[in-house]
Amino acid sequence: MGFAETFKALSDPARREILMLLRDGRLSAGEIAGRFEMTGATISYHLGVLKKAELVREIRQKNFIYYELNASVVEEVMLWLSALKGDNNHDQNP
Repeated sequence: MGFAETFKALSDPARREILMLLRDGRLSAGEIAGRFEMTGATISYHLGVLKKAELVREIRQKNFIYYELNASVVEEVMLWLSALKGDNNHDQNP
């Protein structure tokens, strides 16, 4: 995972909203598109950016494609941000 792709993906409010939707579980592209006033092509573009950044995974089941949040990449970003902020457990006195 490259942080450049991750932060590019996170820079768009629509993509952040897609991630929030996927937080509750996997959804099809149609289900995601139903929550926005955008064309299917635009949703597909946003999902492509999120996939490239590895923030979402594509799962194929029969004739359907579902998208789910890739929590491991989200956790990696959170750990990096926490380190940047200086939140370390070993720095705290008991």
